[in-house]
Amino acid sequence: MTANDPTRRIRDAAEAIAPHLVALRRDIHAHPELAFEETRTAGIVAAELARMAIPHRTGIGRTGVLGVIEGGRPGPTLAIRADMDALPIHEETGLPYASTVAGKMHACGHDIHTATLLGVGAVLRDMAPMLAGRVLLVFQPAEEILEGAAAMIADGAAEGVDLALGFHNQPDMPVGRFGYARGACLAAADRFDLIVRGKSGHAAHPYAAVDPIVAASAFVAQAQTVVSREIKPLHPAVVTIGMFQGGTTYNIIPERVHLKGSVRTLHAEARDLAESAIRRLATGLEATMRVRCEMDYQRKVPPLLNDHRVLEPTLAAIRAQFGEDPQAGEPSMGSEDFSEFAARAPAFQLRIGSGAPGRDDRLHNAGYQPDERCIELGVQALSRAALELLS
Repeated sequence: MTANDPTRRIRDAAEAIAPHLVALRRDIHAHPELAFEETRTAGIVAAELARMAIPHRTGIGRTGVLGVIEGGRPGPTLAIRADMDALPIHEETGLPYASTVAGKMHACGHDIHTATLLGVGAVLRDMAPMLAGRVLLVFQPAEEILEGAAAMIADGAAEGVDLALGFHNQPDMPVGRFGYARGACLAAADRFDLIVRGKSGHAAHPYAAVDPIVAASAFVAQAQTVVSREIKPLHPAVVTIGMFQGGTTYNIIPERVHLKGSVRTLHAEARDLAESAIRRLATGLEATMRVRCEMDYQRKVPPLLNDHRVLEPTLAAIRAQFGEDPQAGEPSMGSEDFSEFAARAPAFQLRIGSGAPGRDDRLHNAGYQPDERCIELGVQALSRAALELLS
């Protein structure tokens, strides 16, 4: 290792601040905040950035925070993004730092992400003279409802951004490992509300009513053919009905049924086909089952596309820092509103292993317990990536 090799410098810096980052993570974990409620978390972030003398702005996208590190030479602007919001899940881990707020929990690891990006800020602040360009530290609200990135972008968070780097902890990957997928790695997320209106009546006299439950049930069954019969088998797609609500008791045919559904696709063609088919099926119910349908179909976020211009330098940086190759993986039908940044600049989302030995955790689970060592390792990986991208 030469004197100019940053490997040891990054590793030593990350190790030195790791206990503080873990303490921050546990504090945030104990006080979870849902989408656009992240005022306490944003306050912690702002205080830490101020302590590190990193210029920053608050209130970006309502509760987001944007920090800026200027490099020693001119160059591109790299945005590194972490999300901050929790989930409406009641924690059941029994940990000493478990959520103190009933019904809210950091079950996706956004507390991990926030602490990690603060660590990256600390490392890159001290290495700023080595950077050719500038780093934007993007602390984003409301990822879980897929609205925070758009809110921050509307407030200018993506202006002048040339490259974007995201990351997510992966409990299905052992701590110490890193992963990636090429091309489309996460799906577009769309959703719909369908109100099926019939004519209420007595259960003993269905001929005198128009039953919206039967009609809505037919829609649920037909919606399963969208993927199996209308979209190419090599274009992954998922249509899921997540809510079916209607009726009050045994002997009354209700006036209406409310359905909520989610649509995930990796390809633009499949996205268009799915929307068209779902709208057509709802219209068909009106003709065949005498109901009236009200469809509210919303396109939320596009697929997340990993660009080789960010992916390859990041993989090279991890090899240089850790001496091993990240693990190639498959796309996921999950969604991430980091794709809003990726739609505006070349981007890559890194997978950071957070699986603890002896555990089989999954995201969005009431017992989720990631291995906190992923914070320090994530700081090393992302800091080295930034150095590679802004060299």
